Amino acid sequence: MMLSNRLVKHFGAAAAAATVVGGANAAIVTWNLNLVIPNNFDGAYINIAAQTTGTSSALAGWDINPYGAGSMNFFAPSSAPAPVTTYVRTQATGGPSSLAGGTVIGASSVFANSTTAVITSAGVGSNGWTLNATNYFGFRFWNESTSAINYGYGAMQVGATAGTRTLLFIEYGDAGESVTVVPAPGAMALVGLAGLAARRRRR
Repeated sequence: MMLSNRLVKHFGAAAAAATVVGGANAAIVTWNLNLVIPNNFDGAYINIAAQTTGTSSALAGWDINPYGAGSMNFFAPSSAPAPVTTYVRTQATGGPSSLAGGTVIGASSVFANSTTAVITSAGVGSNGWTLNATNYFGFRFWNESTSAINYGYGAMQVGATAGTRTLLFIEYGDAGESVTVVPAPGAMALVGLAGLAARRRRR
């Protein structure tokens, strides 16, 4: 995601004083995928730290798996060191929630895993998920590069049906720090992340 010149100037004064959570070497890693999630039972398997994708669980070190034939579902690894309860849930029940901008994801978040559709084939959403919108979901994953749990979120653009979906980008903190959901450009000012330009590292 690119910050506009206006937003860079807006955050510029605060950037110098901004503290990077998690230490001097911590950074927010942004991976721009624009990955179409196949409308089938397998969907897409994604290794976040390695920035690789595949169409089956044979993908080494996969962390998240959005999938579903006509529905929108999520699956997670079932063996250590990957956490089985992977996705952030803000509602009392069910699987991953569609998160609002400004939601903080970290060790104190509630995590769940469910193969129950967040959007059904009939277009009915649960836990805040909606059609024709960008839905943000949070997660934790085992970063094999650092041998630690990291926290992050993804932006899933869902179209007029549950089978039309694109994972736009993933962001995560590479030092185990908490992260904050930042909506796409144009809404950044609303969540007030001063110093974002200084913190973000792109791959």
